[in-house]
Amino acid sequence: MRDKWYNVNVMTSPFPGMDPYLESHWLDVHTKLVAHAADMLNERLPEDVVASTEERVSVESSDENREQQFYPDVRVFQPGGGVIATTFDVEPGGVIAADMKLVLQIEPMTERYIRIVQTGSERLITVIEFVSPANKIGRGLKEFRAKRRGLLAAGVSFVEVDLCRTGDWEELLHPWHCPPRGLSTYRAIIRVPGDPQAAYLYKFSLRESLPSIPIPLRPKERMVTLDLQPLIERAYVGGRYGRRLNYGIPPEPPLEGDDAAWAASLLARG
Repeated sequence: MRDKWYNVNVMTSPFPGMDPYLESHWLDVHTKLVAHAADMLNERLPEDVVASTEERVSVESSDENREQQFYPDVRVFQPGGGVIATTFDVEPGGVIAADMKLVLQIEPMTERYIRIVQTGSERLITVIEFVSPANKIGRGLKEFRAKRRGLLAAGVSFVEVDLCRTGDWEELLHPWHCPPRGLSTYRAIIRVPGDPQAAYLYKFSLRESLPSIPIPLRPKERMVTLDLQPLIERAYVGGRYGRRLNYGIPPEPPLEGDDAAWAASLLARG
């Protein structure tokens, strides 16, 4: 049975679980997932605990992996009165004459996540992250792992939900290593400070509905569940992706091997 806040009123995704075509719209999807997850949790948490959405601002790295990120660069067009001319250092006295100058601007990026806190004291209990591609690449990966280490050391549980295929998720998992039988398209990983040597992996297939995952709270307190499939479905409906996505072309990034063949067959039936 759906939670009362969930209502399908427009076209739904043809995929049974995570829709890989949503990954190219990750900024919008991510924002919706965080907000809807906090709402769902607040219907289930103990009275003295609350889930709130928080944000941090960071700037994209300009390293060699930058082009792999989904976050769009903002290109500012600066028209001039006639031809724009500029000198450059490659050749003394050289001049580039053009009608317009295009400037690559590094835009600050807002990343949202969920904090579960105890009311009154505001003691932080659990952090939930819907992992973005930037969290699995270059400087963003290092910062994400450092933040995770710090929170666990401070006694805070940490939940990662990874619904993006871009980036090095196995490096994000470090220092843990995933055995072959744990490999999957998507995943969630839960870490609790009371068991610092363990990382609990939940694997999600592209071909199946996303499951519910447990969310750890205070020691010896019963966990609540976070139902991932309704969150994706609500983001799909709320973003009107049934009207926006082009299923006639491969998703970005493309699916590979058996998954690509399975998706093509699924979409052909639709």
